[in-house]
Amino acid sequence: MKQTVFIVDDDREICEMLHWLVESIGIDTEIYASGEEFLTAYYDRPGCLVLDVRMKGMSGLKVQEMLMEKGNKIPIIFITGNGDIPMVVRAMKNGATDFFTKPFNNQLLLDTIQRTLEQEAKQHDTQLLKLQTLEHIKNLTPREHEIMHNIINGKANKIIADELGISLSTVEAHRAKVMEKMQARSLAGLIKKVIVCE
Repeated sequence: MKQTVFIVDDDREICEMLHWLVESIGIDTEIYASGEEFLTAYYDRPGCLVLDVRMKGMSGLKVQEMLMEKGNKIPIIFITGNGDIPMVVRAMKNGATDFFTKPFNNQLLLDTIQRTLEQEAKQHDTQLLKLQTLEHIKNLTPREHEIMHNIINGKANKIIADELGISLSTVEAHRAKVMEKMQARSLAGLIKKVIVCE
């Protein structure tokens, strides 16, 4: 999964410095001079956003709010020349990853960007697993669905057979079908997939 660091700041020098800094570790960047320009060009893509709070036109906080309204959860790292506590609180309450005041420590910012991208990749993988699992669950028959829930609740095949009034071999056949349709190689794998969807 290719990730991009989107840099939004009306200070050209800051943009160029951040571009150089991030690309020096092999991560792609895209630079935008305003919040409006970024929102017009951006669509849901993996990565993170390094966003200035105070810019001409739309503020960074307004960009954050507009992304939230669209249901976009791209991680945001704020930077500012003169932040105040209420601004930081508002940004963090709205889900910002971090907040840096200029001049910032380049290595600390870079470490934060890398950590944020790692977390974003994990969340992306979890979301993908969830979507795939939901598709697999749709392919289960009502009986297979019932058997699956008994399995993940730790019930042995014999107990499931007794409780449902069916033969042990029927439970075993359904269990095999559940594992096949859910593309689970083990009980632990099946449980993990189902938990992701809860």
